Amino acid sequence: MRYAVKKSILLPVLIFALIGGAYGVGIHFNAKGNSGVDTPLSTPQNSMVSEPIMPVPTPEPTPSPYLAKLPLVNVFADDYSVELVKGPNQHLVSTECYDDLTQMFEDCRNAGLNPMVCSGYRTQEFQENLFENKVRRVMNEGYGRAEAEEIAAMSVARPGTSEHQTGLAVDIIDADFKVLTEEQEQRPTQKWLLENSWKYGFVLRYPSGKSELTGVIYEPWHYRYVGKEVAKELHERGQCLEEYLGGY
Repeated sequence: MRYAVKKSILLPVLIFALIGGAYGVGIHFNAKGNSGVDTPLSTPQNSMVSEPIMPVPTPEPTPSPYLAKLPLVNVFADDYSVELVKGPNQHLVSTECYDDLTQMFEDCRNAGLNPMVCSGYRTQEFQENLFENKVRRVMNEGYGRAEAEEIAAMSVARPGTSEHQTGLAVDIIDADFKVLTEEQEQRPTQKWLLENSWKYGFVLRYPSGKSELTGVIYEPWHYRYVGKEVAKELHERGQCLEEYLGGY
């Protein structure tokens, strides 16, 4: 059964700046492209001015459509809609990633492993409750509200910026170890996913050693669908999405 959901989600100016060219906004996705400045006119000895030599523009790469749904910064509100379908373990996911997710689970299980989705699509209300609960737990440790929110956001996304709200992110764990800790990376299922998920268009969204760029703690269970082409590039470069999109 499929579900059509339209929800107000906060999307960043950053993404429009990065992929705007592909959608007619007129901003180059590749910041390393030509500056667009004409070369000076040359005046030969016969005093005839030659035509200006125009630089050859660098072809602008076509970004994955899934990157347009990547919330990085809580900046402004915009309408967002997603078509949902029940995926593994009955969790809702976007129809855009359903086929590849299902195939990944099938292949993982054929390898004798036991993957399990413990979180898929989330509504705005669900994310608000999740974030507020985390903030209150941090405040109970003696922090003020503002500082507690900053700390909470490192492990629970602010409402409107959670990738789970796009329907393209899933938390996958080893069914034999149902705990969201860094120990997940040592489980056989997680080792298989870390090695093979890119082949199905998924990337580990918050990898080890990248927290300064992502603003989120290491989460060896949070996978984001970006499409096979981009996932392959990220895997080969050893980059996180912030590096890929922002040119770090």
